[in-house]
Amino acid sequence: MNFDELLYFSLFVAGGFVIGFFVRKVISPIFRKAASRTKWTADDLIFENTGKWVIPWFLALGVYWGWEHVKMDAKYHHWLQNGLLIFYVFSFTAIIANVLSGMTRVRNAHGDNINSSSSIVGNIIKVIIYCVGVLVILQSLGISITPVLTALGVGGLAVALALQDTLSNLFAGIQIISTRKINPGDFIKLDSGQEGFVDDISWRYTTLKSADNNSIIIPNSKVASAILSNYFHPEKEVVFNIAVGVDYNSNLEEVEKITIEVLKEMQELYPECDKDFQPFVRFQQFGDSSVDLKMFLRSKTFGGQFLLKHELMKRVKKKYDEVGIQIPFPVRNVIINKPE
Repeated sequence: MNFDELLYFSLFVAGGFVIGFFVRKVISPIFRKAASRTKWTADDLIFENTGKWVIPWFLALGVYWGWEHVKMDAKYHHWLQNGLLIFYVFSFTAIIANVLSGMTRVRNAHGDNINSSSSIVGNIIKVIIYCVGVLVILQSLGISITPVLTALGVGGLAVALALQDTLSNLFAGIQIISTRKINPGDFIKLDSGQEGFVDDISWRYTTLKSADNNSIIIPNSKVASAILSNYFHPEKEVVFNIAVGVDYNSNLEEVEKITIEVLKEMQELYPECDKDFQPFVRFQQFGDSSVDLKMFLRSKTFGGQFLLKHELMKRVKKKYDEVGIQIPFPVRNVIINKPE
């Protein structure tokens, strides 16, 4: 490489870097700002993922054009062309994989009617796109992909036999997501006792975040076969109740009236309460020492009911004390038989 060739090569490389830097810092922000004003989320993901590739793209293009002015053996030019082909195919493959995977996450961020996504969906999409990208690269380089596909088929059968447990968890995770009965963000409780908010559904595990901020990791096959309660499906609102007993000398009509007044006060004071719900009281039984009843109220979320229970118990006790309604202690009559 003589001085003139080196000069041309350097100018093209520098020119490619300058153009890429200009596009990255001046032109891209204009289009990104325009994309942020649209309701279509895919364009935001496209500009977000292509931004980091703009400078390498133009830099690689500058290297290619500069290399054309260098007198060298044809095989080296061929190697450079193949290298640039692999680079561009790989970069576009990465962008497509990240955009499609990202759309599964952004799709769930707007509104409660759209189900939440999880990492297993994004990972499956990425694996498929990258596999297609590798096949495109091999085909472009003149390598026949038929033997590769045959080898993958035979090898896939062997892997499937060796990884039965892993594949059962994978397909269980796909089943969990496809049925849309459990989504990230839901609060669930399994029949085995584990409960918490669904943090993620990966290719092997479902991760719950418990109330004490710990992670509970459960194999997908266990979740798919378990009997569980989803407190966010079909609605997030939760109707809860608190039991209380009043003295037998109490006026039950007055007890019901006063208790409902307290429930309605709770609705007015606490935003966690569902304002559209009509609170009510139901007498349950004649207990050993009291007439038992339950107070019903609805919380907007599963977690909101715990604060409401806390405040409701305090307010009911205070109101009962003010009007003279007694909450009796348990009473037992003990008969002692004396020997004659």
